Amino acid sequence: MKLAPPLDTLILTLRKQRVILDADLAELYGATTKRLNEQVKRNADRFPEDFMFQLTAEEWSSLNPLRSQIATLEGGRGRHRKYLPFAFTEHGALMAANVLNSPEAVSMSVYVVRAFIKQREILLAQTDVLKRLAQMDAKLLKHDDALRIIWRELQPLLTPPEKPKRRIGFHRSED
Repeated sequence: MKLAPPLDTLILTLRKQRVILDADLAELYGATTKRLNEQVKRNADRFPEDFMFQLTAEEWSSLNPLRSQIATLEGGRGRHRKYLPFAFTEHGALMAANVLNSPEAVSMSVYVVRAFIKQREILLAQTDVLKRLAQMDAKLLKHDDALRIIWRELQPLLTPPEKPKRRIGFHRSED
């Protein structure tokens, strides 16, 4: 039995959404990509745009340029994609498990949903950290301005005024 890669590596960001590709989802659910896509087409009303969408050629080629080379090297009948892949959101992945209706798909769907939740939590944590850094940055800019003003005011005090030099020799005062 071939081990699947960790789920967090399978979840991608496309069109500002976290998604998993049909081939990866089918493998996780113990089905073929063809069977998964057949069931999705038969139950199209369960898969609106916010659950699933088909990738464009640009999106597919930008995902992994080596992917097409690897598929070519593996060879064999049925190894090449005839159509552009589908991307499933968290809700779409759960719905796919329901339409496949196999015990393996149902049990794996819980695993998939938990992976999406974990990634969402990580993203929220990063957002909180970025907000905090922005607040600190704003505070530092205020401090920089205050320090610049203080430095400007202190500069004359740090350089004592020059005393007039006494000239050597006898000088007549002009009073």
